Amino acid sequence: MQQQAIGRYRWTICALVFFATTINYLDRAVISLLKSDLEKQFDWTETDYSNIVIAFQLSYALGLLFAGRFIDKVGTKLGYAIATAAWSVAAICHGFVNSTFGFGVARSFLGITEAGNFPAAVKVTAEWFPKKERAFATGIFNSGANVGAIAAPLVVPAIAASMGWWWAFILTGAIGFLWLVAWFAFYEIPAKHKRLSKAEFDHIHSDDVAPGTTQTEQNNISWMELFQYRQTWAFILGKFLTDPVWWFYLFWLPAFLKAQYGMEGTAVSLPVALVYTMSSAGSIFGGWLPMRLIRQQWTVFRARKSSMFIYALFSLPVAFAQYLGAFNMWYAIIIIGIAAAGHQAWSANIYTTVSDVFPKKYVGSVIGMGGMAGALGGLLIAKLAGILFDHFKAAGNIETGYYIMFIICGVAYITAWIIMHFLLPKQQSAGVRKM
Repeated sequence: MQQQAIGRYRWTICALVFFATTINYLDRAVISLLKSDLEKQFDWTETDYSNIVIAFQLSYALGLLFAGRFIDKVGTKLGYAIATAAWSVAAICHGFVNSTFGFGVARSFLGITEAGNFPAAVKVTAEWFPKKERAFATGIFNSGANVGAIAAPLVVPAIAASMGWWWAFILTGAIGFLWLVAWFAFYEIPAKHKRLSKAEFDHIHSDDVAPGTTQTEQNNISWMELFQYRQTWAFILGKFLTDPVWWFYLFWLPAFLKAQYGMEGTAVSLPVALVYTMSSAGSIFGGWLPMRLIRQQWTVFRARKSSMFIYALFSLPVAFAQYLGAFNMWYAIIIIGIAAAGHQAWSANIYTTVSDVFPKKYVGSVIGMGGMAGALGGLLIAKLAGILFDHFKAAGNIETGYYIMFIICGVAYITAWIIMHFLLPKQQSAGVRKM
């Protein structure tokens, strides 16, 4: 009854962001599912593939550094639309590439343009939801990443088998233009939205001014000054250490299934879909738990930090995925799925730590900074993976390379949590405590 009195239009906005994130991840996941076909056609080595992945990640990192600032300046409505249109064009361009170098260029274009999604999505959430609901809303839209990764193995191999690999890029890339129609039809910021009731508007802004934050809201912080705050560095380091794990799952899970179990093409669809289905559930649960704790009178800070510690523990068992997978493939898949669910639950909360402590007008910029750090971490893990896998493949024991990578993935989150805890042991808004 209370929700009916308040209104629910903010969840329509959440749905729009969810579908944008789904498309974003669908477009970036296509190449990992066509890796075997493209290796044969272009004679790629593992290092060639890792370099193409790096081209995306480096461009994505550079794009994120400026995308957040761009979204803060232009606004969410126009900024999100420009980003989506640009990455859709970039995705389509992959279908017209005829060389390894060309794929590197196309992936660079995709990386720069896809960088706009998360700064825009998190800023939209900060604009449309009170703090107590933001992690849940973020968990929902963030699960779109998993839905995109689920849809990709179900759709991409089938398109490639029936129409050719180039059509897989073209058709998936074109979906973004359908989303743009819905975006312009339904989106506007709350202050200008004609379909938003006063009760829901008041609910959205019910906790805008927390104790000790009024002065921060009134003062301007320059883009460079944001680097002076511990809150910024807690987010940057947290993303740098944990985002690479997700990059590894996204780009190498199909390759792992082929190397370990001889699976490729449509055969990888079910195990990959299961991993990302579990991830999607983890993302939503990851947002729900702190909201539940806040409703039980926990502070936002305590609920957020405690939840993130639990999610960090979810990822530890992945260190044993390679060992247990030797007994049964599904043991490895389930453990990787649990770890991926832990990542998405963690991700739903680490994003909201920014809007918890920074004014809304700086959220996009800080998200972009952390996103850049995460992408650079992804670049490093891609390079490491390429070197390890080429080395152990030449030695006839590529399984050892995956064993090492899974250990790295397992310990990343608890390491990040400890660092973030020491940087921010207590709830403090930006402007209170600098480096």
